[in-house]
Amino acid sequence: MSGATLTLRRADDGDLSYVETLLDANGLPAADVRTAPARFYVGYDGDERVGVGGLERYGTDGLLRSVVVEQSARGNGFGAALCDALERRVRADGVETLYLLTTTAADFFGDRGYAELERADAPAPIRETNQFDELCPASATCMRKQLPDQW
Repeated sequence: MSGATLTLRRADDGDLSYVETLLDANGLPAADVRTAPARFYVGYDGDERVGVGGLERYGTDGLLRSVVVEQSARGNGFGAALCDALERRVRADGVETLYLLTTTAADFFGDRGYAELERADAPAPIRETNQFDELCPASATCMRKQLPDQW
């Protein structure tokens, strides 16, 4: 894990406007934040919100989506810490493999152990999500990661 200290909290109704605003400001899909099956989480450094991420679970597979760190907090390890925290959370819920789509962060996720795969090779429940089906362009890079049994 990175050197950044991060506390992860599930977004409540009061956080959803923040999630939408941060996603929108960074060119990430925000239209379905309130209706998606995703659970959104907010990462905190002390009392300061530094980023968000979403998780959708489909049996032992999951979709990591909408991971973004505040511009002012970038370069401090919060992106890696946020991913670590989200992965631990979803692994504790029984997810073994995480999938994602990205148009700008393939190198970041590659450094985190995600490998590229053809979009068609993702499991059907993942391919049928709004992220795959509607919100992310066909040009987005599809990636997957097998999560460790223990951290």
